Amino acid sequence: MTQNADETEAGAGSGPGAGPDPVDTRLAARLAELRAERGWSLGELAERSGVSRSTLSRAERAEISPTASLLNRLCAVYGRTMSRLLSEVEAEPALLVRAAEQPLWEDRSAGFVRRSVSPPHAGLRGELVEGRLAAGADIAYDRPPVPGLEQHIWVLEGALEVTAQDVEHRLGTGDCLRLRVWGPTRFRCAGPEDARYVLAVVLP
Repeated sequence: MTQNADETEAGAGSGPGAGPDPVDTRLAARLAELRAERGWSLGELAERSGVSRSTLSRAERAEISPTASLLNRLCAVYGRTMSRLLSEVEAEPALLVRAAEQPLWEDRSAGFVRRSVSPPHAGLRGELVEGRLAAGADIAYDRPPVPGLEQHIWVLEGALEVTAQDVEHRLGTGDCLRLRVWGPTRFRCAGPEDARYVLAVVLP
């Protein structure tokens, strides 16, 4: 998935006649709050994020379910990791989150499922995320949510190709890659099986 955020938002929302997902509704409200807190117009946010005003407006009204790439751009503008943003639309943070209660977020158009494993807490610098990429999935992020973000990528099942700083790393089951993210990254599952991996994130 290498299109820009505007191109990838198509088809990411709910089907015809379906109501908005509750998480998407809370997320939309939080995105609108973050923009209002900074006093930015949709036009100003569009310039900062590289996402069109119409797409931003639809995301803030929960008319679309934002893709991973779109959320990544907004996280970069607002200085948040994706886990922190998603945790802000959940209930009060807990010390223990059971497996069945760990929040899932899905980018259906990209074949990507993201599980927030760590109990959410805005003050912590490290977090664990489980990612699942369907065979053939290809996701490109044009910037990190926080420059210099430290990532440890540990493949649990399948194979994963990770590109950072124009270097491609091919990871098999059990392999772990550590890197600091300063620029674009790309996650690709060439298949034939889905890839499941742990992403450990540490804020700089």
